[in-house]
Amino acid sequence: MTTPHPLPPDVSFDGGDLDCGNGLLLLIRKHIDPLPRGGLLEILSTEISVDEDLPAWCRMTGNAFLSVHREGRQRSFLICKGALSERRAEPPAAVPAEPAPLPPRVARPVPPVPPLAVMGMGSWPRPRWMVEAMHAHVEGRLSEAAFHQTADDAVRLAVAAQERAGADVVTDGEQRRDSYASFVATRLENCQLIPLTDLLPLVDHPEEFEAELRALDIPAGDVRHPAVFGRLRRTRPIVAHEVDFARALTDRPVKVALPGPYLLTRTMWMECISDRAYASREEIAADIVRVLREELAELVEAGAALIQFDEPVLSDVVFSGAKNKRSFMCGALSETLAPEHELDFARDLLNAVFDGFDRDRIALHVCRGNWTPDESVALSGSYAPLIDTLAQVRAGAYLLEAATPRAGEWASCRPCPRTRASAWAW
Repeated sequence: MTTPHPLPPDVSFDGGDLDCGNGLLLLIRKHIDPLPRGGLLEILSTEISVDEDLPAWCRMTGNAFLSVHREGRQRSFLICKGALSERRAEPPAAVPAEPAPLPPRVARPVPPVPPLAVMGMGSWPRPRWMVEAMHAHVEGRLSEAAFHQTADDAVRLAVAAQERAGADVVTDGEQRRDSYASFVATRLENCQLIPLTDLLPLVDHPEEFEAELRALDIPAGDVRHPAVFGRLRRTRPIVAHEVDFARALTDRPVKVALPGPYLLTRTMWMECISDRAYASREEIAADIVRVLREELAELVEAGAALIQFDEPVLSDVVFSGAKNKRSFMCGALSETLAPEHELDFARDLLNAVFDGFDRDRIALHVCRGNWTPDESVALSGSYAPLIDTLAQVRAGAYLLEAATPRAGEWASCRPCPRTRASAWAW
């Protein structure tokens, strides 16, 4: 291939007249993330501001800016993923892209969840080697098969620890997930994860957003956010494979958590990029409901005793004020309307997912979030503004955080319907 650069690119794409604050960085991520370290990406552009913004982005992200060629308005940039010294003379040997398939699913009785069951709400602490494997996998340095082999060991440790502690219901500790919600982007077609720092040029108030990034309890560059580049499709399980493996390790009831449809809609709808595939957030929400219903059906078949849908962003909807700025439980660029509209929207999405399924196998989880160690800036308030919405959601159990003073007093939850189970996360 003819190239104006000293080295031929491995991949090339045309960004047209997009600037870095209008979606170009997201397209760069789409093309550069699958490359190995040392891979070369050519970016074609007619936008003059990219001349300055792209080298700055490369410096910030640790990628090498190699060369630029200009001809009239057309520009061609060549960048390297990581350092050019990491480039191999020959392509690496092929590795299995997918883990070895689990044995065919065998129908087994589903143990009942006992009353007042003790269970974990979310993720179990990960060993350091699991965290390292997670980053290597997301960055393309570890194959899918090798990642799942490592995660299998971490899940064995998590399940064994829960059994020793006397948990009535166990989970796999969410060991395979980079976070409780954004991991879904790695399991769906036309969606991928990008670092939160890449969103900085896209927000309305970058200075405030940068300050919030500094408040995170882990480096913002290590936190990744879903970006949607096409119509969402589910071609493999989102979490059903987690249930299969966990059930092979224990005879106790197994619970699995999934991000709820409202949370995923808030996270995945970014008008600057998502509108290439969807006309509105309502349209992307319809596809999210569809893929979650497909997953819910498979989870029931796999024998999950309890399927928990996480909607912590409901707290973000109802609380406002100086101490209650944007929570990183939801999308940094999400569109929101009045609280009454958002709560109705969330209720309708949840009920659309649950419709026709056994509500005794379904739970709804809401909490206040733990994205920062600074309690003074985290969400705070009782469940009172959410009670009417919770009462209209067709779930069999509520799993509500009460382990922090930020969640308010128990009395605020007394109006919850007594026709359904209520559980409290202490």
